[in-house]
Amino acid sequence: MYRLLTALLALFQAALSSACIEFNTAVTQGALLWGQVPAGSSVYLDDEALSVSADGLVVFGFGRDTTGPSTLRVEGEQACSLELQVMSREYRIQRVEGVPQQTVTPDPEQLERIRREARLVRAARASSSQRTDFANGFQWPLAGPISGVYGSQRVYNGTPGRPHYGVDVAAPTGTPVAAPAAGVVVLAEPDLFYSGGTLIIDHGSQVSSSFLHLSKVLVPVGTRVQAGDLVGEVGATGRASGPHLDWRMNWRERRVDPQLLVPPMPQSAYNTRP
Repeated sequence: MYRLLTALLALFQAALSSACIEFNTAVTQGALLWGQVPAGSSVYLDDEALSVSADGLVVFGFGRDTTGPSTLRVEGEQACSLELQVMSREYRIQRVEGVPQQTVTPDPEQLERIRREARLVRAARASSSQRTDFANGFQWPLAGPISGVYGSQRVYNGTPGRPHYGVDVAAPTGTPVAAPAAGVVVLAEPDLFYSGGTLIIDHGSQVSSSFLHLSKVLVPVGTRVQAGDLVGEVGATGRASGPHLDWRMNWRERRVDPQLLVPPMPQSAYNTRP
């Protein structure tokens, strides 16, 4: 009887351990996940230390091409180790014509500018704070037809480009763009080579939103914004063939899919074309 009770207790403890953290969404390529662990815990994803807030909120993400299982390890009052099976996705191919050729194959004289701007963007995304604005959820920054999706492979003027890491919403130039969640503006640039008018909002714990091709950037660096606050206007600046918003999200250096964090685009949005 003692051995049976011991075995049952071990099974019960294992069940509790496996449920020591629940996530906001499915474990899939491009997902941004967060969950609650006991305050004071240390958490690791494949031995990479994760930020844990004072009240035990932890966040991490998977990139477009993440494959195989990942191990999440929680150390502390309620220790556990979870093997996360990252679900694969299929991505579409898009062909985009009419893009200025100098932005597809930049002039060597532009390369230094491109490198300088890339460093500027990386530094903004590396901004780290203990805020947890991301955990309050996200909303669409504007309504409109979805013209491009995360993970798709783009071919510009017949030249294969890097995969697309955002969601594109088509809208006329000047359409207001709202903050999808609370945060702090960490980059506000009117004219970057590739992305044109560019805004980055830090949502805490190295979770950030980027807004590309804006015709106007309406908030300066350091501005604290709330979900729904006006932050910019749609444009076609940088490498763009028409007016639209390119909304991207990062966790650290990993690019995640914003569309996994918002409800479906209202069908009425497709009735208005730019």
